[in-house]
Amino acid sequence: MYKLTIIVLLALIVSAVSAKDYTVSSPSGKLAVKVSVNEQVSYTVLLNGQEIVAPSTISMKISDGTVWGAKAKVKKAKTTSVSQELHPVVARKHAVIKDDYNLLTLTFSGYSLEFRAYDEGTAYRWVSATKGDYKVISEEVTFAFPADHAIWFPEEESLMSHQEREYLREKLSNVGSDRFCSTGMLVDCGNGVKTYISESGLMDYAGLWLRGSDENQNTLIGKFPGVVLEEKQQNDRNVKPTKYADYIAECSGPRVFPWRVMLITENDADLVESDLIYKLAPEQKIENTSWIKPGKVAWDWWNANNIYGVDFESGVNNETYKYFIDFASKYGLEYIILDEGWYHLGDVLDVVDEINIQELVDYGKSKNVDIILWVVWKSLDDKLIEALDQFQKWGVKGIKMDFMQRDDQWMVNFYEKVALECAKRELLVDYHGAYKPCGLDRAYPNVISYEGVKGLENAKWSTLPDPEHDVTLPFIRMVAGAMDFTPGAMINKTKQNFNPVFTEPMSQGTRCHQLGMYVVYESPLQMLADNPSNYYREPQCMEFLSAVPSVWDDTKVLEGKVSDYIAVARRSGDTWYVGAMTDWDPRSLELKLDFLGEGNYTMKVWKDGVNASKHASDFAQETVNVTSGSTVKVNMAPGGGWVAIIEKK
Repeated sequence: MYKLTIIVLLALIVSAVSAKDYTVSSPSGKLAVKVSVNEQVSYTVLLNGQEIVAPSTISMKISDGTVWGAKAKVKKAKTTSVSQELHPVVARKHAVIKDDYNLLTLTFSGYSLEFRAYDEGTAYRWVSATKGDYKVISEEVTFAFPADHAIWFPEEESLMSHQEREYLREKLSNVGSDRFCSTGMLVDCGNGVKTYISESGLMDYAGLWLRGSDENQNTLIGKFPGVVLEEKQQNDRNVKPTKYADYIAECSGPRVFPWRVMLITENDADLVESDLIYKLAPEQKIENTSWIKPGKVAWDWWNANNIYGVDFESGVNNETYKYFIDFASKYGLEYIILDEGWYHLGDVLDVVDEINIQELVDYGKSKNVDIILWVVWKSLDDKLIEALDQFQKWGVKGIKMDFMQRDDQWMVNFYEKVALECAKRELLVDYHGAYKPCGLDRAYPNVISYEGVKGLENAKWSTLPDPEHDVTLPFIRMVAGAMDFTPGAMINKTKQNFNPVFTEPMSQGTRCHQLGMYVVYESPLQMLADNPSNYYREPQCMEFLSAVPSVWDDTKVLEGKVSDYIAVARRSGDTWYVGAMTDWDPRSLELKLDFLGEGNYTMKVWKDGVNASKHASDFAQETVNVTSGSTVKVNMAPGGGWVAIIEKK
């Protein structure tokens, strides 16, 4: 599955600066992590010799009273150099991922501490050798910075959250202990350097959040939900914890804990190209993956099933969904989704009279279109095995599970349970109402996408997302993994003309801004959110949307600046797709096509129309001849975009 070279380097990579200080450097030497083991364990991160993360203490308190990292003595220090290639089952960004790092392992009595140093960042985790049952009372996670940096802060109000937040521009000093955010988040370290903070390998543990510090205003401190002792079910979907334990995890025997991840880049584009979260994730846990099929989806809920020009009443009924299937079939979309409404809420096996799932599955098969079913997590959990067995019997190909809104240890384990049980039945899983991706998709490749993003659905009731938010997401939320933003609006408005409408929704920014999302945004299960009746009226756009893939063999970010603009080139087979997006500022970019191979190519372009700044749906097309030596000038209107398909002649 991969080529692996492991070299033990005791003298070259780890240097004992003193008896209690250790350093591990990345393969190129550009990034270094210094670990100090004294009264406490702390780490410092340097990039090209400059301190990026200041000394930051870490520890873990266990229920037997011991504190890992306090007054600890290193029994053994070892380093390993790893160079391997990963071949993901679902190629979200790259078909082949180079995984090169140096690993420092510090072994203590009953536990160890691992640091990985990559050229693109670093991560650490605790590893337990403890036998029997024990609890993690608390984990000290600290990210101290040498200055009062600007940050992108996805502030939260509660630990019960969909993690669909706006990235507030703040200073570290403005975030005290009473303010907290979900992860990942981004720190602007100055001079072009950014530090993205999140986690990977979140399994059988509580999720990481971050709060400010009253003692050190330049520091972010880990925050975790406790184990849930009592909860109250408020309706079919909201199960609110009412009592947390004074500990964050219940453990048994030896285990690894989640990685605490710092992705450190000198160029914003590198944030988008990184696979660091995937590299740190648990290895694959299921054997048969041949059935896993990424693809595009015709989605019903955003457009409220509000089709028109038909001779039946639209809504949650078989006639409407056959119309969706016909549309998907015509344009080569692999799936349709039946979202909320197909079952009586509270019982996932009590199908409404207007829907016949078996009939729809059979009709879809005749058209080469498969069915995915939306479910509320609690209603699914109430009948998990029975329901999944029935879905498999019907011939359904996946579920979209919604409204979890928690990442305490029980809920994290529930995610894995669902992934495993679905894999047994060859079902995909798309998590909505969810925390961010943090590696589960590597362990279970049938985990095909995640929400955890303030996506297009919000346009039905709010003024977000807007183009600035749209060009922030690739550099923060999408760094974690697949992002089910659900793009594809065909009713597009300028900032002045936008209005939230629930049943006939629209987007902010131009038509080509929406098209650009299909190249810029990564989701192996990629939605077409608008009404098939609207798409039928846009054959030129459907020419692009029917062709664009949802998985990629290669990715190159051509230009990018957080919250301002982005241009990405992605390859599928021998064909390149290029997408660009801007915020509310009109923008011109010059894109070099030096990623192309030798020879002559044809480039078909969809670009903002000359009047797109006034009528956002305005777009134009052109076809030009290009080579690897070409430079293309891309002009984008306010909230604009640009896409192209490049094929060899």
